[in-house]
Amino acid sequence: MKFLLEVNMADGRLAEDAASELGRILRYWGGNLQHYPLSPGDGSAIYDSDYAEVGQWRIVAATEA
Repeated sequence: MKFLLEVNMADGRLAEDAASELGRILRYWGGNLQHYPLSPGDGSAIYDSDYAEVGQWRIVAATEA
């Protein structure tokens, strides 16, 4: 299995303080993973501190990308 986390930085939402915002995203979603069984197909949208969707995480089979 693979854990994939994608955050879109191209649309400018994270432009002002990307390092702080990415750190917050990693802390929040890293802590939230305990609520998922983490099997292929699991995943969720990722939101920034303004509650705007900026990406997603998902669990996929090792052969997927």
